[in-house]
Amino acid sequence: MAKRHQEHQSLEEVLKDFVTDNNLQKGLDKVAIKDVWESVMGPAITKYTQNIKLERDTLFIQLTSSVLREELSYGKQKIISNLNEELGKELIKKLVLR
Repeated sequence: MAKRHQEHQSLEEVLKDFVTDNNLQKGLDKVAIKDVWESVMGPAITKYTQNIKLERDTLFIQLTSSVLREELSYGKQKIISNLNEELGKELIKKLVLR
């Protein structure tokens, strides 16, 4: 049996390489944004959230309450900065509330 030269890498490095090599970051970001929305906005707003979709640098949020949509529209920039801070990167540039 042939011996292979093995480098010692941490699991974090191996997973980062795997994500990069297979172009999986965009998909992981789309999954992460749903969890971040729930943690940042809280359960009161989450229960009125019907759909969350990230396309390029725009986050689309579908809400079931027109009153809540109007209230959130006044603080879009603050919501964007809070979500980006929680994500740890500048992923969202625009927020569209539907």
